[in-house]
Amino acid sequence: MLRSRAALMAAAVRLVSERGTTALPVGDLSDAADVSRQLVYLQFGDRDALLVAAASDLVERELIPEAGDDGAPPRARMLAMARHFARHRPFYRAMLTGSCAFPMTRAMNKLFGSLITMTSLREVFGDLDGTTAQDLAAMITGGTGAIVNDWVIDADDPLDPDELTDRLLHLSTALTRSHPALAPGGRPR
Repeated sequence: MLRSRAALMAAAVRLVSERGTTALPVGDLSDAADVSRQLVYLQFGDRDALLVAAASDLVERELIPEAGDDGAPPRARMLAMARHFARHRPFYRAMLTGSCAFPMTRAMNKLFGSLITMTSLREVFGDLDGTTAQDLAAMITGGTGAIVNDWVIDADDPLDPDELTDRLLHLSTALTRSHPALAPGGRPR
């Protein structure tokens, strides 16, 4: 079963990348993985769930190991992320513009959100209450996701990972320099 699941996810990445669309018949996906159509539905429920799982698997197998651990310099981690999205642009572009756009965007925001800790927010923005910290993390991850989405979808070929990395680092610097001092409870002083 695990091999079939892995074969389906690999076939999904390959076919979406080759065809530039998520509008793939389930039969094409199952044929490419050499499994039955029924197995697609048993394992994933539907085509879009398979495609989002394939994207998550690609991130876990390639991006996370390339980005290094939390101790890696921020530029190295961001550059690894940008290179990953550039290398797999046809796949991610189709995923972000097709039937899977909403769940794919949510999955990307979850990925970016995993990079932000409450400790790091408090180090930069001071003592924040839980709700303000969560809202700030959501705003940062959503904004980062929007920038990456636009870059993957609309930027000129070839994508320049260094350019995206520099843009994100400049924004990070601007945010950390320009925040007002907050009083306990997250209110400006």
